[in-house]
Amino acid sequence: MDIKAGVILPARREDAEFHTSDGLTLVGELSLPLSVAPVATIVALHPLSTHGGFMDSHIIRKAAARLPALADIAVLRFNFRGVASPRGVSEGEFGHGVDERHDLAAAMAFVAERGLPHPWLVGWSFGTEVALKYGLEYPIDGAILLSPPLHRTSDAELAAWAGSGKRLVAVIPELDDYLRPAEAAARFAVVPEVEFVVVEGGKHLWVGESQTKRVLSEIVLRLNPAALPLPETFGE
Repeated sequence: MDIKAGVILPARREDAEFHTSDGLTLVGELSLPLSVAPVATIVALHPLSTHGGFMDSHIIRKAAARLPALADIAVLRFNFRGVASPRGVSEGEFGHGVDERHDLAAAMAFVAERGLPHPWLVGWSFGTEVALKYGLEYPIDGAILLSPPLHRTSDAELAAWAGSGKRLVAVIPELDDYLRPAEAAARFAVVPEVEFVVVEGGKHLWVGESQTKRVLSEIVLRLNPAALPLPETFGE
């Protein structure tokens, strides 16, 4: 079977639900390797809901569809407050990157309760803002930032990652709509240890199988490099 856009590889998948400290119920899904314990965990933070982002945004959906089987990685994805998907609707309304700190706290409590190993925040666009602003509050191994716009993240919040002991990986599309490599390098200079990845020809939405595979490979490189290169077929 060729691995391409709509393929969903075998995994143990279960509906997830968790509750925020301000009284909301959020919905999501946990995807686990089928027959082994996960070696690491992705907590996926989706793009801006006011521009169509949700837990099924394609990179996040494909990470959940592929990485439990291909790289023994657990993937927890969920809708931020006020966001709907086929899985359901998370209660509340858009919090402009402020109230979403409660959503991240609830997700990380779920990770702790389930004993999921080596959690990493993987944010895409708006999700990177939530990761950068609040991720240091949690026992994560690090954060991977896909197309970070840095609209809502202050220089002080970014600089706090310097010397934190948590890895920070910024994956910057060459042709990004919001933050291109030269400007991104200047902003991220306050974190000298940042792993800065420029994807030639990359765009903000990472459309196309070649860009999808590149992004997923950058994630796996940090969480389980022994699983690389990612195969292009499965079950043959």
